[in-house]
Amino acid sequence: MSKKKFLKEKVEHIDISKIDAVKIIDGMEKMSFSARDLARATKIFEKMVADKNCVTVLSLAGSTSAGGCMKIYADMIKYNMIDVVVATGASIVDMDFFEALGYRHYIGTPFVNDQDLRKAYVDRIYDTFIDEEELQHCDAAIKEVADSLGSGVYSSREFIWEMGKYLTKKSKKKESLVELAYKHGVPIFCPAFSDSSAGFGLVMHQIENPNEHVSIDSVKDFRELTKIKMNTKESGMLIIGGGTPKNFIQDTVVCAEVLGKNVPMHKYAIQITVADPRDGACSSSTLKEAGSWGKVDNTFEQMVFAEATTVLPLMASYVYHKGNWRKRKRRELSKTF
Repeated sequence: MSKKKFLKEKVEHIDISKIDAVKIIDGMEKMSFSARDLARATKIFEKMVADKNCVTVLSLAGSTSAGGCMKIYADMIKYNMIDVVVATGASIVDMDFFEALGYRHYIGTPFVNDQDLRKAYVDRIYDTFIDEEELQHCDAAIKEVADSLGSGVYSSREFIWEMGKYLTKKSKKKESLVELAYKHGVPIFCPAFSDSSAGFGLVMHQIENPNEHVSIDSVKDFRELTKIKMNTKESGMLIIGGGTPKNFIQDTVVCAEVLGKNVPMHKYAIQITVADPRDGACSSSTLKEAGSWGKVDNTFEQMVFAEATTVLPLMASYVYHKGNWRKRKRRELSKTF
């Protein structure tokens, strides 16, 4: 099969402003099992957004952006629900920045010969297809951003801010998360930034500039994120998946303590995951467990064991239509650095 036959139908990103999930979530609150868990998590998210003293953090891992949730995350920035983003490089670069450059993800299937995909230069994320040539154009755009900067050590937040600035001139899609975050002063941290198209672009940049080049410092990321926590009265986390972003934001409480400043544990915490906690892995550790480390206050915490694309649209729609985000003052935390 040709590439054209694989890349026929585009993934469409759901719009929470057009779907009112308030009655569904309110009804689920009187149900049992995962429905009640989702309703409680949603009410915690609403409370988090309504709390005037709370800095809200989106922790993002996995491929939900490619799978149709990309506009949800961008709208959380647009509608002032989220003050800080901590994410995997793939979520920010291979998905959001990639589509901002004018490329798309496509509806595919897991029931396919992956060698045929390789011959057509098509990559697969479960049932989603991507054009590998377009991804390499994304790599080149990252190199272009790096080439435009002075040599030195940057946090991923600083580099992603430059990506947002780049998109104000080069974007072919309105209101990507990266560009909206740039415009609204929302810092984005990617502690494993090079594990994405960013890595390929930065390697190309460093190969061409062996003596004077851009480097990304994840320790600087951790220091900057801890600074935000130390300057914050209360904080809340919406965690999609797990991975490095989840640990990175939770660990700011401990880091502040190590630096000699006692800060409150994260007051609000929601995690949506399908990971099983019984193997002891960090990505699947529960928020209740995080309380033993002094990271999460267990008063307003909720695990939702579900695949995020099935529940996040309902949660985000509920908070959007309840409207407490309208009363929030934008924090513009990027200006603190």
